[in-house]
Amino acid sequence: MTAKSKSGAETLGFQTEAKQLLHLMIHSLYSNKEIFLRELISNSSDATDKLRFEALENASLYENDGDLYIRIGVDEEKKTITISDNGIGMSRDEVITNLGTIARSGTADFLKNLTGDQQQDSQLIGQFGVGFYSSFIVAEKVVVETRRAGAKSSEAVRWSCDGEADYQIETITREGRGTTITMHLKADESEFANDWRLRSIVKKYSDHIAIPVQMLKQETPPMPSDDQTVEPDETVVDVPEWQAVNDAQALWTKSRSEVSDEEYQEFYRHVSSDFAEPLTWSHNRVEGKQEYTSLLYIPGMAPMDLYQREAVRGIKLYIKRTFIMDDAEQFMPMYLRFVKGVLDSADLPLNVSREILQKTPMVDSIRAALTKRTLDMLGKLATNEPEKYATFWSQFGAVLKEGPSEDHSNREKIAKLFRFTSSSVDGDQPTVSLADYLGRMKDGQDKIYYVTGDSYSVINNSPYLEVFRKHGIEVLLMSDRIDEWMMGYLTEFDGKSFQDAARGELDLSQIIGESDKSEVDAGAAENTQHGDKITRIKTLLGDQVQDVRSTSRLTDSPACLVVGDNDMGEQMRKIMEAAGQAVPESKPILEVNMAHPLVTKLGDESEDAAATVLAKILFDQAALSAGRPLENPAEFVQQLNRLMFN
Repeated sequence: MTAKSKSGAETLGFQTEAKQLLHLMIHSLYSNKEIFLRELISNSSDATDKLRFEALENASLYENDGDLYIRIGVDEEKKTITISDNGIGMSRDEVITNLGTIARSGTADFLKNLTGDQQQDSQLIGQFGVGFYSSFIVAEKVVVETRRAGAKSSEAVRWSCDGEADYQIETITREGRGTTITMHLKADESEFANDWRLRSIVKKYSDHIAIPVQMLKQETPPMPSDDQTVEPDETVVDVPEWQAVNDAQALWTKSRSEVSDEEYQEFYRHVSSDFAEPLTWSHNRVEGKQEYTSLLYIPGMAPMDLYQREAVRGIKLYIKRTFIMDDAEQFMPMYLRFVKGVLDSADLPLNVSREILQKTPMVDSIRAALTKRTLDMLGKLATNEPEKYATFWSQFGAVLKEGPSEDHSNREKIAKLFRFTSSSVDGDQPTVSLADYLGRMKDGQDKIYYVTGDSYSVINNSPYLEVFRKHGIEVLLMSDRIDEWMMGYLTEFDGKSFQDAARGELDLSQIIGESDKSEVDAGAAENTQHGDKITRIKTLLGDQVQDVRSTSRLTDSPACLVVGDNDMGEQMRKIMEAAGQAVPESKPILEVNMAHPLVTKLGDESEDAAATVLAKILFDQAALSAGRPLENPAEFVQQLNRLMFN
């Protein structure tokens, strides 16, 4: 058909080469061959659902058979698979329209004719009208026999096609309503002519659809004894016994009041393949502009590949109970990659093959909602069951610390979930929250002090804590490798900024008492008198240090190394070096306690050679106490021995 505009331009319709289009459908649309069974089962499920809806106005369509089912048969010798249902079936015209027109979806047309309430109740799956053609991925010929419910048995139809551009259609006699699809497998696709293989595909993709998917029950023949031969009983007629392969019940579709804790735990084992009990779970249904159901679990134990960021992660995605993908990572941020569970939606945007999830504002909205729900779930666990939360933190705390860098909008909510060890709490177990710390802050304190290191024992005995302990100021002790990197993104909490106790200048004048201030002032005045000694130490150490200055941090130790405000800390340097990245060169600042005997001895030493040894010992001691590796440990030992015996 053509049409001409006033300007003389012609409008032409696109021409379709059916054979090429069908070839595209078969060979380019789906990446996984086993998808064909999911698509055909989904079509059968739609057919039974259509019957249910039409029968609401015309009950005679059931034809005295209200038990709806989908049956799968397999003949290993003939290499055929048969999928049948007793759903609505199709008339001759519907067969031509639905099967003879590629990308024409009968389900989509049916949905257009449903009322709003009916659409909400419908379990229809198909949308694109191409799922049927996935059968040709594994089949060289497909035969469809169908009769519409309410039609005469003589009005049934047989449709057949060998995957080319043409198909055959004829009228046949069929007693029962519904549709039967017979697939003649290709020579190299015989793996699908196997009962166990088909059962496993059904369990994977169609385990939770509402209609029972049945296969013939596998009977184990009796074993004859040594002295007895079992003769067949000709009077017994074998009646095939069909049994449901799928559960035909999606637990997440039930209301929370209908599901016991034992059922939730059992379902967790099903979706996660983890036999340990989950710590907690959240079951929620959202209605309105977006409709979806989520069932999320927090595992009790971390998997082996938790820290492999390229490992498979994400929750299971279903569309109207039909399985779509195992690892829908689009719905959970990386720092929540340990979350297990399912998401079932009616209207998520999939590609035509339903194997790829498209990125849209709807997906982003669901992701934001599930993230918030997970964080709320963890918050409730921390408040109501602190022992369980301690287990969670020991397993997943380091992963959760990735959150501030990835999720700016939830930074405060994530930070509330953090747990740390503290200079004010005995023991190496991280039990202190940031809220706990704020509740114990001293008058005048406007910063949250922390220090990072390789282990709790190193940090807890760090010289950086000396002045804080003297004045009763709490310091958070952070020993995870990720901590320093994390603190680069977590700059404040509840209006209070963070301060690294081992970085930059330290000013506690607003916190300590008047008597302590006087003592500090006196010490500072005394230190100014030792300017020559400080200059000499700096000269002796040369390019090992950025600067040397008197300290306000130390009370007992002779010296400590301080990182400049804009320099990279030791933990971050180790992370970058381990990742093979170039590390910018930086030199520490050496702060010395002028009242310490070692510093005094160094200042009084007249010989430069001996003073150099003392200066190097002073520097290496400070490096060791900060958890830094020594460039020459053997030299340090030699110098220390020389000092001890001279």
